[in-house]
Amino acid sequence: MNLGRTKDGPAAPPRRGAALAALAAAQFTVMLATSIVNVALPQIRLGVGLSDGGTTWVVNAYSLAFGALLLAGGRAGDLLGRRRVLVAGLVLFAGASTAAGLASSPGVLIAARTVQGLGAAAIAPAALALTIGLFPPGPGRVRALGVWGAVSGAGGAAGVLLGGILTQAWGWPWIFHAVSIGTALVLAAVAALVPRGGGRATGRFDLPGTATVTLALTGLVWALTGAREAGWTDPGVLGGLLGALVLFAAFAVIERRRPDALVPPRLFATGRVAPGNLLMALLGSVWIALFFFLPLYMQQVLGMSALATGAGQLPLAAANMLGALAAPRLTRRAGATVTLTAGLLLEGAGLLWLSRIDSGGSYAVDVLGPTVLVGLGLSIAFVQLTVLAVEGIPGPDAGLAGGLVNTTRQIGGVIGLACLATLAGSVTAQASGHVSGPEALTAGYRAAFAVSAAILAATALLAPLLTRRSRRSRRTRVDRRTDTTGGATGAGEAEGALPPHIPLPLRTPAA
Repeated sequence: MNLGRTKDGPAAPPRRGAALAALAAAQFTVMLATSIVNVALPQIRLGVGLSDGGTTWVVNAYSLAFGALLLAGGRAGDLLGRRRVLVAGLVLFAGASTAAGLASSPGVLIAARTVQGLGAAAIAPAALALTIGLFPPGPGRVRALGVWGAVSGAGGAAGVLLGGILTQAWGWPWIFHAVSIGTALVLAAVAALVPRGGGRATGRFDLPGTATVTLALTGLVWALTGAREAGWTDPGVLGGLLGALVLFAAFAVIERRRPDALVPPRLFATGRVAPGNLLMALLGSVWIALFFFLPLYMQQVLGMSALATGAGQLPLAAANMLGALAAPRLTRRAGATVTLTAGLLLEGAGLLWLSRIDSGGSYAVDVLGPTVLVGLGLSIAFVQLTVLAVEGIPGPDAGLAGGLVNTTRQIGGVIGLACLATLAGSVTAQASGHVSGPEALTAGYRAAFAVSAAILAATALLAPLLTRRSRRSRRTRVDRRTDTTGGATGAGEAEGALPPHIPLPLRTPAA
């Protein structure tokens, strides 16, 4: 795969491919830290004396800080410099990982995971914005985002694998020490290979808007993660959801009045950002749930060890990388909309297959085949939706666009996991009075996978409709910006009109 030259322009700088590798490694590290603790949770609980509720917060603390601060992290990169924010995030991430590995009490461990999430919220949007800036719109950028999609999916699967290996070989602290060492290597690569400079946004940091939306996202994530244990009728859960709703409404009012809004209207000028983020949220709602339920089934029902469970993720990771790298070629041949829909349906087929798992089954029969389909479909859809959500965004807003698409994926994942975990727990509880424990657990997992497949089928139906409407609305805006002689008006340019070299159709030309 040649990332050195694109059809859009001259040969790329010689170090562009190396810079992409460093940025992709940063994203890999963030995704790795999201899933590496899943297999080790029982050992972590014993190691630091966590309660049942405290054990879940080893995962929730990271997700809470990560999801709530992504928008702020993306905008900070736009205003302060993306490379600078990326480096600061990596330093914070590495330090927090070391502290987590050395933790001997629940409070220290959960605090370290929170700071780790804060670092991740700076890393992910800055790295994505820098990747977008390295490659002009066209096939080169799509290939680069294919690499990005490959490492994003592989990071989640590799986390389960490495978590099992390290926990069994050296103990749970080494899952955090390994992340710290890897982050230090990524930091050195970024410092050496990622170029300085790049356009920055003008204006001031929107402190009222940032504070309001961060509190809103925090309340939403807090309530949803609490709903998995306390139930949806718990007063704390209902209060958190109501508070988040009020804060989101206040954020909308604040943004209308701010000249330097955190989420300015121009961000949605292409007509693709909104549908791209909506579809990404739906994809994320089943993505995180998959990596939650699948290891549980493999360990609690099939009786696989932590190491075997981690190794069992290798086919999924390989399929994910293959699909992400093949996505650009599929797009050139079939078009972006067809490729996106096919990826969603392929992943949905894999999840539908998983909904037929059996308590007396085996890895080869019940897990291997469907996870390969899921890996292929997930990566293809992820690449297409990332392109959709950032294409046509002006350079100074690239960090914010990256933060937004990461936020929708993360928040979608939290919402999906909360709902699916509640469903699975309810089905398991109803079945436990009639069947054995493994059979009851399997019934809950089957229900979660079946609903996940239905969500993806609905997403696949929505994708052509939403992208068709975005193309139509975009053409309308272009027509309005064009005078009777065919020239673009000055007002249109001032409002952030897209440059003429960006093609209007979502479908790319055939190769």
